[in-house]
Amino acid sequence: MSDRLRIGVIFGGRSGEHEVSLVSAASVMAALDGTRYDVVPIGITLEGRWISSPRVLDLLKARTGLEAEPGRFLAPEPGHNGLTDGKQGVMEELRIDVAFPLVHGSYGEDGTLQGLLELADIPYVGAGVIGSALGMDKILQKKLFSHAGLPIAKFAWFLSSRCRTKSRKVIKEIEEQLAYPLFVKPANTGSSVGISKAHNREELAAALELAAGFDRKVIVEEGIRKVREIEISVLGNDNPVASVAGEVIPSNEFYDYDAKYVDGKSTVVIPAKLPGRTIKQLQEYAVDAFRSLDCCGMARVDFFVTKKDQVYLNEINTIPGFTSISMYPKLWEASGLSYPDLLDKLIQLAIERHKEKTILTHRYTPEKEWYKG
Repeated sequence: MSDRLRIGVIFGGRSGEHEVSLVSAASVMAALDGTRYDVVPIGITLEGRWISSPRVLDLLKARTGLEAEPGRFLAPEPGHNGLTDGKQGVMEELRIDVAFPLVHGSYGEDGTLQGLLELADIPYVGAGVIGSALGMDKILQKKLFSHAGLPIAKFAWFLSSRCRTKSRKVIKEIEEQLAYPLFVKPANTGSSVGISKAHNREELAAALELAAGFDRKVIVEEGIRKVREIEISVLGNDNPVASVAGEVIPSNEFYDYDAKYVDGKSTVVIPAKLPGRTIKQLQEYAVDAFRSLDCCGMARVDFFVTKKDQVYLNEINTIPGFTSISMYPKLWEASGLSYPDLLDKLIQLAIERHKEKTILTHRYTPEKEWYKG
């Protein structure tokens, strides 16, 4: 029997960030120390089917041959700690000691996958159900950031159904509350999927229509002119710490999907060239944002900084990208923590949090057995 931990790396999924997840997973699986871990690749198709095989990553990238692979599923009950054969109903020898979710976006980063792992009682990397759900919902997280006294840009939000049926009224309300330029976003997507920048009413109408197609809620934020995009990585459970700051210089007008992943022209500056007091403030805000959403494990926190070094908190990402160009690991590398050591630390944090939960009492025995009557 191997004493190496079996790490179930979960990737793909029913999300607009499916392809980003595949690249993150490839980087993580390549960097996990083979002397300490056995990697169990767990791919989820665009239709939501779970597959575990040595070639599942290549199959998902090719989008072919998937139908020949046996389906798997994770039993939502403690004690199994492994994947079940979806056809035969027989428990496979695919024990998972720690799950490493890398499903960006819907059905992976929003608390749904975390809830399944909680039911299965398997330790997992990253935020729990609440932190994941809040971190995914741009509206709720901003409300909590505001409650915590963190600086955010002015925003408004609307149900997508209202954007479709009463678009003129919604546009009028937006123009009464906010000033152009505006950023229009689905409330629950990442990687800038469905996001537009609107400079006028015509562009705003098109942006609302686009965003409404991705989520049941739409958020509209007032643009802050001439800002720098700064990112901080956070690591830890009860005592999180912040990395150095990094600056993103997007190739497009804003850091959209193409600028992040496709054209390869965006650049980053690590560490960001900012005054020491501004960097300290950014790091403090990043940790405060992490704690305000009850996050754990990891998160990347994104900011805007004006020419006068005024700071605005943009958003938090609880499953940040782990590709070779992703800021989360690059910021920790610049802070003195290598990519493999970062993965080790995240796995340790997952085990630590799971052990803490095992000492909690989950049962209560009433003095009288009233429920039997």
